Parts: sequence; structure tokens; C-alpha cells
Amino acid sequence: MCFSLFPGSWAQSALTQPASVSGSPGQSITISCTGTSSDVGGYNAVSWYQQHPGKAPKLMIYEVNKRPSGVSNRFSGSKSGNTASLTISGLQAEDEADYYCSSHRRGGTFHSGPGSWGIETQTCPGLSASLLF
Repeated sequence: MCFSLFPGSWAQSALTQPASVSGSPGQSITISCTGTSSDVGGYNAVSWYQQHPGKAPKLMIYEVNKRPSGVSNRFSGSKSGNTASLTISGLQAEDEADYYCSSHRRGGTFHSGPGSWGIETQTCPGLSASLLF
């Protein structure tokens, strides 16, 4: 199967993520989260969440690169300048989900928007199965 996530609208969003990132099972993907020097670039307070349809968001990364207990080490975080990144290595079908980031900013916390992604499942040709996040 192919899994595709498409961005929706989130007018309040202060952080931006790409519309899609593709990779095949077993490979690695990196999802970026771009902000400004007032949020992502100014604090080591970036978090990443994973949300499966109908379920509550799960914290995957906090303080840029720290994993909560129980989160697979296939998930890693990093930051360079005003852009934070979530890398998922050894992609598995269970990784198919919504991913979004959040960052502290003076006056509050800003995020890329839980619920700002929709999901569509489609058939992949042959063995070229891919995961699109």
C-alpha cells in the first residue's frame, strides 16, 4: 500500500512543514519544521508529535533531540538555525501517521497544526511501495 498525507489549512500556524516527504519501507525520511529566530531558532524547545487517525497525539521528541521512554530510537531530532528536523530511519508501516512539530516562543507555544493533515490510502504499483508523510 501507499500512504499519503496531505496538508490542510491551519491559519494560526507559525511553523511550516513540507506538503509531503516520501520514502520506501526500510529507508529513512526527514521531515522539516521551519520557524524563525523567535521560536525554533531561539530556543532548544522543539517537540515532535505523532498522531494516528482517531488517536491522541504521542510525544516522540522533546527539547530538539530527546526521546521519551518507550519511543523507538528510529526516531531522532535535530536543529540547524531556524529549522528543526525529525528523521525516521528504517521506515515501517506503523510509522504511517500525522507528524507535527511545536516550538516555544515568548508568549506561548506555536505548532504546525494538529489536525492540519488529511490522509489518503492508495494502491502502489508492484514493489515500489512508499510512505508519504
